Amino acid sequence: MSTPQNKMHLAAFVTAGPGRPGGWRHPGSEPGWLSASYYQHIGRVLEQGKFDLMFLPDILSVPDRLGGSMDSQLRYGALGSLRLDPTPVLSAVAAATSHLGLAATISTSYFDPFPVARSLSTLDHLSDGRAAWNVVTSFQDSEARNFGEDRHIDRDQRYARADEFLEVACKLWDSWEDDALVFDAETPLFADPDRVHSIDHKGDWFNVRGPLNTPRSPQGYPVIIQAGASPKGRDFAARWSDVIFCSHASLESAKDFYQDIKARAVAHGRRAEDVKILPMATPIIGPTTEAARETEARLFELVPPLAGLSTLAYHLDIDLSELPLDEPLPDVDVPGVQGHYQEVVEMTRREGLTLRELGKKYGGRTEGSFVGTAAEVTDGMAQWFTEGACDGFTVGSVHTPGAFEDFVRQVVPELQRRGLFRTEYEGTTLRDHLALDRPETGQWHDRRHGNADGDNG
Repeated sequence: MSTPQNKMHLAAFVTAGPGRPGGWRHPGSEPGWLSASYYQHIGRVLEQGKFDLMFLPDILSVPDRLGGSMDSQLRYGALGSLRLDPTPVLSAVAAATSHLGLAATISTSYFDPFPVARSLSTLDHLSDGRAAWNVVTSFQDSEARNFGEDRHIDRDQRYARADEFLEVACKLWDSWEDDALVFDAETPLFADPDRVHSIDHKGDWFNVRGPLNTPRSPQGYPVIIQAGASPKGRDFAARWSDVIFCSHASLESAKDFYQDIKARAVAHGRRAEDVKILPMATPIIGPTTEAARETEARLFELVPPLAGLSTLAYHLDIDLSELPLDEPLPDVDVPGVQGHYQEVVEMTRREGLTLRELGKKYGGRTEGSFVGTAAEVTDGMAQWFTEGACDGFTVGSVHTPGAFEDFVRQVVPELQRRGLFRTEYEGTTLRDHLALDRPETGQWHDRRHGNADGDNG
């Protein structure tokens, strides 16, 4: 289902800031968000637990989608109230670890291919092959205003740009042949000019001569991560991604997504196992089921409804303050993240929630509903994995770093005892961990057909 050894994969969703609107208020949360040692500690914990990778999301503004104000984000420590740049954070983690994969979120809408390709190639070299790129297009006008624009580019254009951006990045990563560095001091021949090539790309969005001024990196290309929930977004993810990050409100919807993405990958000439699907899971672990449920209830009470609504308004790109709070979320046209909309619609219908209740539920949600003892959490994760809903999980934390420490100390040994997860790393690069082949030069070419339509915020 995933690797030839049928082992699940684990990524950690680590926000370089407070993240969850109630979690930072929990007594087990440590507010070390501005310290390199904080992230290095988390990285060492995850590496002790043999995680595949550490994944840092990003936002390029303080969101103001609820009522046109940043107040709810800043006041309640919501999703975008504080975010450090992922790449230097991961560089610090790279220095403190030796196996853990390092995934940076970088938008294709507000950067250019050359510096992004060089930055990720550099991270891959300095980490000995552990870099990954979570590709996002961004979708908020508040982000556009930080880059000299009044409004974000429309959906069709931003995915056309993203598609070409990836093409240019891959050309740049291929611009040095693997054996171009010679280091022959006697000849002298430092790098063979015949093995370093300009790319001479001229497109609708970018004109880039190249070559990159860093050699081809240990993984060839960094591991590509993406999310997309609309039909075109799924197609984009199935074509380009090595790892797909997603969120589901039920096991059934996760199974449907899994089958659809695998079929799309095969339709693009890839093997189903070349795309790893890692849905979000936010476990709460206790010594007893009752204790875990009590922790869940306490965390839920720490979430102000407006904090959850502010986060949901950002994800959907809709000003929810204009809708009646004591009525259910109506059917709406969502310009933002389709996956989160489908998740909350399913949640609203299943539980009969008003918008106010949905805000609190969304802010305090524990994706996957893995709440209980370590054995019970493992039972739930094993069910999703063995029934074909995923290739593993992107594990979030309700409070950081304590929730990751609990998971590594209690759940990982249970997964290992059941033969579901590795006991040791069997390779050195992130592609090794994920059982992915190192791409050949030019391998990107078969993936680029048409545009895409899907977000990852």
